[in-house]
Amino acid sequence: MADCFRFDELTWPEVAALPRDLPLLIPLGTGYSWPLAADSLSNPPRIGLLPSFPFGWRGSGLEVPEPVLAAYLKNLLDSLRDDGFTRVYALAPQGTDLGLGAQALYFPVAATQKSFPPESERGKVILAPIGHTEQHSYHLPLSVDTLIIEAISQGAVNSVPESAFTLPVMPYGVSMHRASFAGTLNAGGRAFEDFWLEAVNSLVARGFDRFYLMSGHGGNSSFLVNVIKYAGDRHKRIFCATAFLHTSGTTGTAALEKHRESKIGGMGHACELETSMVLALRPELVHMERVRDDINFISTPNYYMDWVEGGALVANPPWEDDSQFGAYGAGSLGTAEKGKIWLEAAIAEKVEHIHEIHEQQQRREARRKSGYGLWGKLFAGNPAL
Repeated sequence: MADCFRFDELTWPEVAALPRDLPLLIPLGTGYSWPLAADSLSNPPRIGLLPSFPFGWRGSGLEVPEPVLAAYLKNLLDSLRDDGFTRVYALAPQGTDLGLGAQALYFPVAATQKSFPPESERGKVILAPIGHTEQHSYHLPLSVDTLIIEAISQGAVNSVPESAFTLPVMPYGVSMHRASFAGTLNAGGRAFEDFWLEAVNSLVARGFDRFYLMSGHGGNSSFLVNVIKYAGDRHKRIFCATAFLHTSGTTGTAALEKHRESKIGGMGHACELETSMVLALRPELVHMERVRDDINFISTPNYYMDWVEGGALVANPPWEDDSQFGAYGAGSLGTAEKGKIWLEAAIAEKVEHIHEIHEQQQRREARRKSGYGLWGKLFAGNPAL
C-alpha cells in the first residue's frame, strides 16, 4: 500500500526536495478507494495528496459548467508541472468529463452530495471561505491561508447559526508569484473569477440572495472584487460582498494594534499574525526553529507592505526583490496566545459583516418594493416581482 501524505502540510523547502516523478493527486471531493487509485498509478511507494477540491462538478451539490471547472483545475495541475512534477492528476468521480485527457483519473465514489446549502438555509448569508495552497516560508505549511479562513468562517457560523451558513473551504486561489518559491499553486485570475461567478449564479438560481466571499489569501482579493461587481450587475436583487482578507476592519485592526510587537512591515505573509494564528490552530504544523524573518521590503510613503496595506500606489513587483525566504514580516514574534486573541477578533469582525449584509439586503429590498426611482416602473411592468 502506497504511503499517502498531505502535500499541503509541507513547507516550501520540503516540496522543493521531493522527487519530481512522485505522483500528486488533487481529489474532487472524497469517498475514493485509495488502493484502487494507487493501483492505477502502478503502486508507487508514496503518493502526495493535495487538498480536496470541494465542489463544482455534477453530483457535488453545487455545480458550475464543466469547462469552467476544467480551466480552474488545469491551471492548478499546470502549477505543479511548472514546478517540475511529471505525474500530476485530478482524481474525479466516474461520469465526470473534465476534458483534461491523461491529467485526470476517474473512479467510482460512495455517493453523490445532495444540494447544498440546503433549501432551508435561504435567507441566511452564504459564506464562501477561500484560502489557498502556497508557500509560507521555512516554518509554516502550504495550508496556512486555508486553515485560517476555514476557522474564521466556521467560528462566525457557530456564533450566529441563525444568520449564516458556510460552504466548505476552497483551498485554491490565485498566486501571481507562483514561480518564486516551490509548492505555490495558481488557479489563474480569469479562471478563478469565472468559477466563483458561476457558483454565485448557481446559488441565485436556487433562491439564495446574500453572499460573503471571504478570502484568507491576499492574492484572491482583487479578483473577488471583480466577481462581486459582475454578480451585482447580473443579479440586481442580491447582496454579494467581499472584504480585504480578515482582521482588517475596525475590530480586527484594533486588536492587531493592541497586541502586535512588530513594527509596520512585520505583518504580511508568514508573519507575526499568520504564525500566531496557526500556532493557535495547528501548532504541530509550525516549525519555529526554522523561522526566517523577512522585514526588508522596499518601502516608500505611498507603497509599503503590512497586513492592512496602505498607500496610494498599487503595484506587483517580484517577490524576489523583498523576500529571501518566502515571508513578508516577522514570524519569529508569533505566539499561540496572540493567535487566539486575533482569531477571536477576526470572527467577531466577520459576524459584524454578516449582520450588515442582512441589513443591506433587507433595506434595499424594502426600498425596491416601495417603488423607489426606476424600481417603480420595473414592478409596475411585472407585478409578479
